[in-house]
Amino acid sequence: MDWKSTFSFFGLNGFLRISFLVLILVVFSNCRQSQKRTICLQPFSDFSASDTKKIQAELQKVYSDVKILQPIDFPKDSWNAAKTRHRADSIIRFLDRRTSENQLTIGLTHKDISTTKGKFKDWGVMGLGFCPGKSCVASSFRLHEKNKFEQLFKVAIHELGHTEGLPHCPEKTCFMRDAKGKNHKDEEKDFCASCKRKLIASGWNLK
Repeated sequence: MDWKSTFSFFGLNGFLRISFLVLILVVFSNCRQSQKRTICLQPFSDFSASDTKKIQAELQKVYSDVKILQPIDFPKDSWNAAKTRHRADSIIRFLDRRTSENQLTIGLTHKDISTTKGKFKDWGVMGLGFCPGKSCVASSFRLHEKNKFEQLFKVAIHELGHTEGLPHCPEKTCFMRDAKGKNHKDEEKDFCASCKRKLIASGWNLK
């Protein structure tokens, strides 16, 4: 039914009421998208309090509202078949159930994590985040020891970007750069202007 048919069917008053309702729904949707987020750091039992505070300090240079949760054990169903790695997708689903609205949770670990990538059923990764979603996970296992925490921060902020719906970015210095199986973290400096605009529109109070 086109707008002329709708107008004829409902009359002027009915048509105006429907138009007003649609406007309210659009405004409400935009308000929800722009609500302020709290980033929750969820350390797993292998990740110390001092290590968590280092990541919090780095994230707060970019985003002010970052809180630390009490450490927890890995979910029992997160092991891969060989019990050599924890499955990142299982961890994310576990964290997602514990995450409230207007919160983003990122799991932190030094253990190896993996996911399925194409023909590889157990591909080791630095981090993973559903795009979009409410939770993600970052691991230091595959990072350079020399500047491990700086790189882990960049993995964390990258995955948090995915949770807000950001795709990979072609800018080589942007936090959302696609790793493509390699570690380019030392080349990443900040979110690019385009990615910043999208995050701000989603409710990020970026510094």
